[in-house]
Amino acid sequence: MYAEVAAELARVLVDEQLELVYGGAEKGIMGVLANAVLERGGKVHGVIPEMLHDKEIAHQGLTELHVVPTMHARKAMMAALSDGFIAMPGGFGTLEEIIEIITWGQLRFHDKPCGLLNVDGYFDHLLRYLDHASDEGFLRRENRDMLLCDDNPAGLIGQFERYGAPLVEKWTS
Repeated sequence: MYAEVAAELARVLVDEQLELVYGGAEKGIMGVLANAVLERGGKVHGVIPEMLHDKEIAHQGLTELHVVPTMHARKAMMAALSDGFIAMPGGFGTLEEIIEIITWGQLRFHDKPCGLLNVDGYFDHLLRYLDHASDEGFLRRENRDMLLCDDNPAGLIGQFERYGAPLVEKWTS
């Protein structure tokens, strides 16, 4: 199911002429997404730290692969190369990255849209937590509302456009 939605996201990205910026690995759901974008003729930019590259998990078939010294350098470069951010279902790394980038938006370090691709309700518990944090006064509602969400790739990209972000040549996942 996750691979099917990754393939659908790839179709939307390529159809909209949006480039993919991601962590540069060949494995996992992001590797599936990268391969699907490439198979459709799209452009994919990977950013991977030396440590992970050296473990031979770097995707060697990308349009461009940046090898950086640290995870912090990876996130900074991905943020600089990207015009929007999409989190697909994942683990600790996914959660850490989307929370950090939405926090950067809250602090006005960027004004790029951030969203969750909520495949089969994957992020429902996180969304309830964020609503609870807002209800309890720990998170302003306008900041909570900065994190967009849709279960459909085209719907999420549509929200990005309505967010005020221009339709540009690259987005990140």
